[in-house]
Amino acid sequence: MEVTGISAPTVTVFISSSLNSFRSEKRYSRSLTLAELKCKLELVVGSPASCMELELYGADDKFYSKLDQEDALLGSYPVDDGCRIHVIDHSGVRLGEYEDVSKVEKYEISPEAYERRQNTVRSFMKRSKLGPYNEELRAQQEAEAAQRLSEEKTQASAISVGSRCEVRAPGQSLRRGTVMYVGLTDFKPGYWVGVRYDEPLGKNDGSVNGKRYFECQAKYGAFVKPSTVTVGDFPEEDYGLDEM
Repeated sequence: MEVTGISAPTVTVFISSSLNSFRSEKRYSRSLTLAELKCKLELVVGSPASCMELELYGADDKFYSKLDQEDALLGSYPVDDGCRIHVIDHSGVRLGEYEDVSKVEKYEISPEAYERRQNTVRSFMKRSKLGPYNEELRAQQEAEAAQRLSEEKTQASAISVGSRCEVRAPGQSLRRGTVMYVGLTDFKPGYWVGVRYDEPLGKNDGSVNGKRYFECQAKYGAFVKPSTVTVGDFPEEDYGLDEM
């Protein structure tokens, strides 16, 4: 292979390793000896310099040569921008071992000890009366939630199971069905109305998260807020979906 003269004092290369699956892009001086380069690579791949074997690959991932002369300069090899230096580790570490964070010892602190600290986010929020530690704001939010719940309860009390209804949910077309459930649920707070649509325009079969609230075919059931439901004499309409 013919090697042309190189004037740039530094070179940008990719670093890969037998220890992990990712590559790093680094810039190094061509005047580094391979021994010095290995010391720098310790911080990149995690392998001890004494356990490294280096290989040089071109930008097309074609193998060029081994970098095996410790006192040789990096620039004495045909290394150019875009080349890859592959580090083979001989320390006995397994592939991916340095990527498995489950083996990293975690620092843990008890809730009591954390509560006593004065330089934490929690202590700052308490001193500044922010978020959940703003009693006035929390009381206001609780009052608003109670008001919404009261309004939903009033709306829900006017809806009877078995009634025909129309549903005008935001972002959806007008839908007709039969009221199958009215009340509180486990999947979300507040009052909900379970509707069995006349056509498969719903999201479930009357059950959510394994709990059944009413019976219907799959895709015919839905839960909507009482404010979107109008009860009345609404006969079934043929949407033509059975012909699709």
